[in-house]
Amino acid sequence: MEVAVVGTHLSGFPLNQDITCLNATFKQSTTTSPNYRLFELQGTIPAKPGLMRVSDGGARIEIEIWAVPIAAIGTFLSTVPSPLGLGTIEIYGGRWVKGFICEPYGLEGAKDITEYGGWRKFKERS
Repeated sequence: MEVAVVGTHLSGFPLNQDITCLNATFKQSTTTSPNYRLFELQGTIPAKPGLMRVSDGGARIEIEIWAVPIAAIGTFLSTVPSPLGLGTIEIYGGRWVKGFICEPYGLEGAKDITEYGGWRKFKERS
């Protein structure tokens, strides 16, 4: 199953091991459609972003697509803490894949970091 990751599960980040230990394989780097905003969530360890779909004022956000074995999806989901979850996101070009989304309550007090275009660039500059 293809899963889009947006933050600490990206290659080179601390939680990438949660995917690679399940024998997931990297498929591609791409972006979301221009209908998303990215936020730095408060109080998460390690620090995590939250992705929100918007009808207006969004941007393309850097993501990676990983192929996770179907048999491992339950194990993977058990590592995802609230307010994050897996939903369906639109990637650039119009295709839809499962990927990380954030419940609205998790965005309360979160810092909007959309202008960076992704978690990697935000972390490089902060």
